[in-house]
Amino acid sequence: MALSNWAVYSATLKRDLKLALRQKVDVVNPLFFYVLVIILFPIGIGPEPDLLQRVAPGVIWIAALLSTLLGVEKLFKEDYDDGVLEQLILSPVPLPVVVMAKITAHWCTSGLPIILISPLLAAFLNVNASGLLAVVLTLLVATPLLSIIAAIGAALTVGLQKGGVLISLLVLPLNIPILIFATSAVDNAMSGSPYNGQLAILAAFLILAMMLGPFAVSSSLKVSVS
Repeated sequence: MALSNWAVYSATLKRDLKLALRQKVDVVNPLFFYVLVIILFPIGIGPEPDLLQRVAPGVIWIAALLSTLLGVEKLFKEDYDDGVLEQLILSPVPLPVVVMAKITAHWCTSGLPIILISPLLAAFLNVNASGLLAVVLTLLVATPLLSIIAAIGAALTVGLQKGGVLISLLVLPLNIPILIFATSAVDNAMSGSPYNGQLAILAAFLILAMMLGPFAVSSSLKVSVS
């Protein structure tokens, strides 16, 4: 059974990544939005190094949060429109495994590029070396969590014509604890204080979401499609 589930997971992941790479705009838009927000912010408030350093954790994480929501509306929408989603629900294929593969593909095309470019942009906001490491670690732990939470909203609104705004209204309140602990970790790192506690809490959130999230998304899809 484990091998069968892995085969389903890998096949779905490869399929979704291929589809995403064919539509490069869906991959570029979140990254472009993330870069644009961080570059424009110093222009708006001024280039004072101390001020940029104080607001950098919040700016980085708000930009990352909003970027992950840009393409999540299409996570299940195309399969729903084509009838593929209904066939998946009716088939003996374990739907939570398919859901987890789709979430992984979404993270690979939205969260992972943000993580790779974040050190450069954080340095642009005058974040010190310790803060740079904290930015990367918090993004690495928490961006998959953002994708899982966003997938729940996408599943609940998959049958709606324009569910993007509704997704944001549904998932943004759930992301507030992530935002609090992630920005607190970066703040502590920049001031030389330990931030292991915040990282541990984020990791615990991620583990819990990985265990329960696919089942919650699967149930939401069944409700939306029925």
